Amino acid sequence: MKEELGIAVIVGAGPGLGAALARRAGREGLTVFMSSRNEKRLQSLAKEIGGRAIACDATRETDVEKLFGEVARSEGAPRLVVYNAGAFLPRSILETSASEFEDCWRAGCLGGFLVGRAAARLMVPAGGGTILFTGATASLRGSANFANLAVGKFGLRAVAQSMARELGPKGIHVAHVIIDGQIEAEHRPGRKRSENAPDALLDPDAIAEAYWQLHRQPRSAWTLELDLRPWTEKF
Repeated sequence: MKEELGIAVIVGAGPGLGAALARRAGREGLTVFMSSRNEKRLQSLAKEIGGRAIACDATRETDVEKLFGEVARSEGAPRLVVYNAGAFLPRSILETSASEFEDCWRAGCLGGFLVGRAAARLMVPAGGGTILFTGATASLRGSANFANLAVGKFGLRAVAQSMARELGPKGIHVAHVIIDGQIEAEHRPGRKRSENAPDALLDPDAIAEAYWQLHRQPRSAWTLELDLRPWTEKF
């Protein structure tokens, strides 16, 4: 049953988790704005859920401002915004170039700041909203050959913590979700998972449900950080 009307914005709405998040919000009656660098890849999903696909490079301030300007002109402040974008290039620290390092940081951290700031600028005057950031195991520790991922994810976690402490009193719920494991990118709703499917893969629909429950939390019991992993994952 649809519970609410308004807007959800999913930045990084590719296959897997991004698509699952868009579908989950759409089922609840929200108008979903989906963005990625290539909007053509989102057209079929937008048609499926009655949403809108918009091209946006989250590392470019002008693109992010254009996206949220379109949202504001459409129906005002979004109720839910998810930053699900990122980049990772596994590389030895001895072989990592400065440009590779910067590109991954821009997608992993700077984009989250730009999207979070744009969302907050609309939500604060409206008096409420939810901003969620997708993190990873690398948000907590840097591993060999993972510097390109860990630095951006460490920074994104710091952005989320700072925003939560500043914006919580203004009615904005900010949370950071640590995805500890590999997501099953090809899973689609309505397709029964095989009994032999590896439990080591996280079901994107199950993750999207956890995100939705974060959005629906009463403000007397908000979660700042949630970690999700399959039972097979060692931690």
